Amino acid sequence: MGSAMKNTFRLMCAVAFVVASISAISPAVRADILEQVLVKVNGEIFTKTELETRQVLVLRQKGQPMDLKGEAGAAQLRKALDDITPQIIVDVVDEMLLVQRGKELGYKLSDEQFKTAVDSIKKDNKIETEEQFQAALKQENMTMADLRRNFERQMIRSRVEQNEVLGKVGITEDESRKYYQAHLSEFTAPPAVTLREILVAVPADPKGLNVAQDDAAKAKADVIYARAVGPGGAGSGESFEKLAADLSDAPSRANAGLIGPISAKDLSPEFQKLIEAMKPGDVSQPIRTPRGYQILKLETTTGAQTMTFEQARDQISDHVLGGKRQQEFLKLLVKLRAEASIEFKNADIKKAYEQGLALQKQAAS
Repeated sequence: MGSAMKNTFRLMCAVAFVVASISAISPAVRADILEQVLVKVNGEIFTKTELETRQVLVLRQKGQPMDLKGEAGAAQLRKALDDITPQIIVDVVDEMLLVQRGKELGYKLSDEQFKTAVDSIKKDNKIETEEQFQAALKQENMTMADLRRNFERQMIRSRVEQNEVLGKVGITEDESRKYYQAHLSEFTAPPAVTLREILVAVPADPKGLNVAQDDAAKAKADVIYARAVGPGGAGSGESFEKLAADLSDAPSRANAGLIGPISAKDLSPEFQKLIEAMKPGDVSQPIRTPRGYQILKLETTTGAQTMTFEQARDQISDHVLGGKRQQEFLKLLVKLRAEASIEFKNADIKKAYEQGLALQKQAAS
């Protein structure tokens, strides 16, 4: 068993232990856990094992390091489960309702659609034989029937959202123009500068400033500056790009010292003031920075630029339609929940569901 599979197995065992421990507060709850049924949605059941599987999946996706040993490990896992379970339960119930709605409308996954999906998986994962594919399924603790059921649920849910939500939402020209006028800042790029740099690094010394090293770096930077600007600073000096590529200690030397474009607001106040006093082609005196002595050449500056309405049209549609679709989708879920028979077999799961709904409502508002 590989290390990833071992970690997943340990996590599943730990999740199962914590869930059982949390649910051991009363004989009635223990009886429900033995049944493995946590909630029924219009007669369709969701079990403890299915919950644990989803919990493990979410924890793996988060990539959150977790020490599962001892009381501290159990407390850490319990806290993580408390954080993720409300959303999981809401998602599960909503998915069941959407899939049930789709089945009422006659949606189902055809053999040809399933074959196309499987072929796509094999191609994307460079799986060449059926034996390799079956081994991959086994590694994920899945059967072909499980895979088909998952695909069908995803397809049905997608079609319900398409027909019940996306197909009912649109945006008018007037709405688009009103949004554009009210949110011009969203379509305005701030002023930006493009620079070239030469850095003469000063090695960090844990004992403090090394005066000799600092003086040597300053002297080297002064020589490079003089070569860059030419006699008398008349701008007839050597190529700044070549000097940067040959002499700079900064990673940007690979690009002849080029950095940017950089938003002016991302520069420190000191650098903003320096750049404001320069014009394209100007080279700054060596500046002492935490990295050493830095020489800058201003390549270009651009002022704030606002997209035209036509240029912003696609972004406007994404913004407005995204909000409308979310509102319409929540309306559909509220309707399906109100019409459904949702029967909880576990008080803790019911409480988690109510917490998840509250969080969803808060996010929507």
